[in-house]
Amino acid sequence: MQSTLIFLKQPLAVAFALILVLLALGELLSPGFTSIEQIIRLLIVASLLGIVSAGQNLVILGGREGIDLSIGAIVSLTVIVAGNLMDGANANIPLAIVATIATGAFFGLLNGVGVTLLRIPPLVMTLGMLGVIQGLLVLIRQGVPSGVAAPMLANFVSKPFLFGLPGILWLWLAVGLFMSWLLKNTVFGQRIYAIGSNEHASYMAGIPVKVVRIAVYTCAGIFAAIAGICLLGYSGASFANVGDQYMLTSIIAVVFGGTSLAGGKGEYTGTMLGAILLVILQSILTTINIDEFGRQIIFGGTLLVLMVFYGRGKGLRA
Repeated sequence: MQSTLIFLKQPLAVAFALILVLLALGELLSPGFTSIEQIIRLLIVASLLGIVSAGQNLVILGGREGIDLSIGAIVSLTVIVAGNLMDGANANIPLAIVATIATGAFFGLLNGVGVTLLRIPPLVMTLGMLGVIQGLLVLIRQGVPSGVAAPMLANFVSKPFLFGLPGILWLWLAVGLFMSWLLKNTVFGQRIYAIGSNEHASYMAGIPVKVVRIAVYTCAGIFAAIAGICLLGYSGASFANVGDQYMLTSIIAVVFGGTSLAGGKGEYTGTMLGAILLVILQSILTTINIDEFGRQIIFGGTLLVLMVFYGRGKGLRA
């Protein structure tokens, strides 16, 4: 019993074990589920969620009940921006990337300013931003799909790039290495942990709390934009509310990875495992023909269960 409790307090071990269990279950339900081709397809989808979750990870680590509910809407908007600027031409990729990342950074910056300078609670601020962006999406699209991915981008996301793996998997690996370096080896990363653990003590110690928090939300917008660009390459074109799927799943991936919603403790490696786990679970639910509303119920219930074990656990707040 004691060993079981110790195991349950190790989010990385739990996530890895569940990934293996779900892969075995998937193979049992659908032979070929664990083939190399299928695993790569699952990892491509997981990388999209993982890149979005990198920004969500930073926001949650920063504490003050920080959760970015607008992150999915930012993904949807940046897919449209990238698609329209790219318009199916490889030559337009550099401009599209710069403009799309700038768009994500802008809305992330607005969230950060609202939370810090205007003192609006993060949930309220990002929920309000979600409404604003959804209104912009309706205004921009007018109900008509627009924007096409450039062939080079589509190939980068879906075709073998290096050692037989698609470019997006190498990009996700780069994001993972960057996040590990950022959080463990930079002053900015240490400040994120500090304000997440105790904002008042951090302020008294001379840490620019407001600047750090604004930067965290801005980074969330940037990661959402990067994911939007990759999602455009994956889907080939933009379509309505394509990023909505990431609002809840990005939170679950972060919490499953061992990051407390109270902030101040956690890492991105666990979030990467959480993203892989959720994508495998979603694939199994699709295999057994669970409708979208059923998947949402399961994901919501999963988040509640994770909150019991990891969301505010003493082991993660110590």
